[in-house]
Amino acid sequence: MEVSVIASRERDLFINEQIRAKEVMVIGPNGEQLGTKPIKDALTLANYAGFDLVLMSPNANPPVCKIMDYNKFKYENKKKQKENAKKQREANLEMKEYRLSVSIDVHDFDTRVKNSSKYLEKGHKVKASIRFKGRELAHPELGKDVLLRFADTLSDIAEMEQKPKMDGRFMSIILAPKKDK
Repeated sequence: MEVSVIASRERDLFINEQIRAKEVMVIGPNGEQLGTKPIKDALTLANYAGFDLVLMSPNANPPVCKIMDYNKFKYENKKKQKENAKKQREANLEMKEYRLSVSIDVHDFDTRVKNSSKYLEKGHKVKASIRFKGRELAHPELGKDVLLRFADTLSDIAEMEQKPKMDGRFMSIILAPKKDK
């Protein structure tokens, strides 16, 4: 035996002739309660108003239906979902830290620049830091030069969010992807 599904997806609501209840509680297009009516009367009211009869709460007793423009309702819901997804993506941005040194070799520097540019292109932030060891602590300007060169190399895809800042034995900068606007 085949089971036929009237609503295309679980989240879709039943509309107009898809509603199988005998009596429904009807809510008007402006939110006013029109009372409990037979399904044929409710459909007639919806057609007369030029809208759809949408089953909002099928488990209630009697089921609750609302007279509304169903396509506009679906469009606004989809728009809200996209906005929420966008906000969630922005909140989930990650930060990756790359360790450099005062005496970093050219190849190592280029490798870190290449890896961090891939990460920046995904829309994430990058933190570049240097740990000063021993006598290097007497010359923090050397570390600052390395960090500024790192930021300058990535300046076409990233902007400096935080300038080189000393924190104990560490100096770090934070780079964020450029906004294309």
